[in-house]
Amino acid sequence: MISWGFSLIFSGILIREISRRMKRVDYRALGAAGYLGLGSVWALGLSSSAALMMASPNAIPEALLKISGVIPLSETIFTWQNGVMILVLVALSVAIAYLSAPSEDNAKTARELGIDLGPPANDEPQRFRARTPGEKLETSPILNLLIFIAGIVYIIEQIDQKGPLAALDLNNYNFTFLVLGLFMHWTPRNFIQAVARAVPATTGVLLQFPFYAGIFGVLIGAGVSDLLVRFFLSVSNQGTFPIWMGIYTAILGFFLPSGGGKWVVEAPYFLETAKELHLQLAWVVKIYNVTEALPNLINPFWMLPLMGIMGVRARDLIGYSMLQFLFHVPTVMILIWLLNRTFVIG
Repeated sequence: MISWGFSLIFSGILIREISRRMKRVDYRALGAAGYLGLGSVWALGLSSSAALMMASPNAIPEALLKISGVIPLSETIFTWQNGVMILVLVALSVAIAYLSAPSEDNAKTARELGIDLGPPANDEPQRFRARTPGEKLETSPILNLLIFIAGIVYIIEQIDQKGPLAALDLNNYNFTFLVLGLFMHWTPRNFIQAVARAVPATTGVLLQFPFYAGIFGVLIGAGVSDLLVRFFLSVSNQGTFPIWMGIYTAILGFFLPSGGGKWVVEAPYFLETAKELHLQLAWVVKIYNVTEALPNLINPFWMLPLMGIMGVRARDLIGYSMLQFLFHVPTVMILIWLLNRTFVIG
């Protein structure tokens, strides 16, 4: 009933108000601090997609239900081990945010970053001159044409396999307009600017969600996920399984930033292996919760709503969130290794 998105939206609004009222406060450090909920503890509470799914019989895929059964919240997020992880990570996040914030003399305010905290203006876009290789790719039609061709081939195959009504499937319908928009705007930069003028606060989410879903489909369809998981599990035992699982989950999170969808992919292998190793299945859910949030600290995907409200770019925040990432990774791995020893292993 209460979305995790409130963390980003409310933080963005609060940051803008703080910056209006305080003369010398670093806008970048504020933004990174406002993002910490998504990069540290969001999955350890009632927003945990994995924990909620495993506690709801009707939400668990049938194949997964046969492996694990129902795992109640009392065994996942409402445990003292989960509480320890929350307290440690919140304290660590706040300490790093406080110690890394620039002094008043070194702070960069919103005004110094060229950000107007007043109402948005409808100015015409300025002529852009590409300098770096990435910027040149943004102003080239190559990517748009490749995506357009691949997208049209996919839609044609869908219609050929499922009939003309496949074009009216909501996913195919939206995807068709996405690839047509890319083609008609010719370059990535033109398309992004057009969408940004239409829906400025949610541009990144609207554009990037479909492409992340595509990456998800490629990984699953090509068997890459299965191959990686089986490799990590083949080298683990009762003591090292949490570490290997945490490493794998964090790495895959860079490419598939989806708490619930990614869990459906990983859960069958992890839960089956945990049963063979005689580990508590609820502990597997907790390991997933705490490690899948780690890549959020340096993956700009979940920053998009916050960046849209603040008017900043990922490069403005990533330095501060990278510092958090460097401290969170070893802390989380040590926590799951130590807490793993508190469970009775048969």
